[in-house]
Amino acid sequence: MKLGIVSDTHDNLPMIARAVELFNREKVDLVVHAGDFVSPFTADRLQGLQARLVGVFGNNDGDRPLLVRRFESIGEIRDDHCELELDGRKIAVMHQPRFLEALVVSGRYDLIIYGHTHQVDIRRGSTVVVNPGECAGWLTDMPTVAVIDLTTMEPSLFPL
Repeated sequence: MKLGIVSDTHDNLPMIARAVELFNREKVDLVVHAGDFVSPFTADRLQGLQARLVGVFGNNDGDRPLLVRRFESIGEIRDDHCELELDGRKIAVMHQPRFLEALVVSGRYDLIIYGHTHQVDIRRGSTVVVNPGECAGWLTDMPTVAVIDLTTMEPSLFPL
């Protein structure tokens, strides 16, 4: 199973469209959004995904009830963190990296996905950590997303 990983889209519709194209080209099975969609209209650009989306809220997400409704046809948005079990892998998803290091040390998860910092953070080991950086590119001028194959647990970073 291949996961597309995106975070901090911050209403940048052209970059969201590029991320959708990349995830479709890479034939990901699921897209995980680590928060900060910001506005409900971002769902329009994500409609083109050929995979389901699971996301968590970030600290800049506005109208949460409307975001949930707008994303129902694409997938789902959960609170500020969630746990997934996919292909026998335990995955934690969160926006802000609260307790990140404690979670890594705990060994409870095979993969931890987070966002918020707008900085790429890819760590390999018994627990793989992936912050794909920012899709929007507003702060770093380096829009990026990531893909990970849950069989090999090898993450790849993609500039947009």
